[in-house]
Amino acid sequence: MPVEALTRAERLGPGARVAVVAPSGPVPEERLAAGLDVLRGWGLEPVVAPHVLRTHPALGYLAGDDRARARDLTEAWCDPSVAAVLCARGGFGAQRMVDLVDWAAIRAAGPKAFVGYSDVTALHEAFAVRAGFATLHGPMVAAGTFLSDPATQESLRATLFEPETVRVLAPGTARALVPGRARGVTLGGCVSLLAADLGTPHARASARGGLLLLEDVGEEPYRLDRILTQLLRSGWLDGVAGVGLGSWEECGPYEEVRAVLTDRLGGLGVPVVEEMGFGHSPTALTLPLGLPAVLDADTCTLTLEVPALR
Repeated sequence: MPVEALTRAERLGPGARVAVVAPSGPVPEERLAAGLDVLRGWGLEPVVAPHVLRTHPALGYLAGDDRARARDLTEAWCDPSVAAVLCARGGFGAQRMVDLVDWAAIRAAGPKAFVGYSDVTALHEAFAVRAGFATLHGPMVAAGTFLSDPATQESLRATLFEPETVRVLAPGTARALVPGRARGVTLGGCVSLLAADLGTPHARASARGGLLLLEDVGEEPYRLDRILTQLLRSGWLDGVAGVGLGSWEECGPYEEVRAVLTDRLGGLGVPVVEEMGFGHSPTALTLPLGLPAVLDADTCTLTLEVPALR
């Protein structure tokens, strides 16, 4: 079954209440405070979930225990006064809590804007498969890129408030690895997290018919080769319509990374565009996941057929 378009949330307006959650790693208090100030500058009213500043007593890379982090997300989503849920940071931990989220309650509450990337890829996939909701692959509130880069901030702000103004992604860095033009529904995120999802009970069956958006951080070329080879061997990439590639920070010399990407993805027979400006890069553009779009490798653009939010 091909990847299908998902239900969009409503756009935000001035005074909207937004919840900040930490489904993965613990959050430095000063960086959280700085990110909240940015949101307030946009006219939003941020509220911080109870365990955002907690640290697991034994596993210091987690923001509190799994059930608490899952409860924070469920309660924030089900609060009718909350218009959007934004992640504070990535790290690791979303896979540990994703099955503890009350997905029936999430579905009943309806769609909301959900923003994050990196480890949050596991939750983007869960919102798509278990709830049928489109989400936003975008910067996190306490992440360095969000705090320091005006273009990253503006991409998210415009997507949340004026989504019709950011329907075309056309970064000047983008280049075609494989020419062509394809239409499909966007999906993706950290390629290592997508591979880690394989074989789990609620994993997406395949990327067939989708426009797959991939990036990662800290994965050496041979490890990227292993990850992509796993996706190829499993059949998960069979029938994918096109591939857009973001950043590969701390993955080694880019010419070596490009060689792996070309070798593993070039044989799919679909358009592939590199350096599209999303992910763990100095500027991290916001990309909607779960929406129909056109990837044009000749113009190096990704064009959404509908705005990210209603």
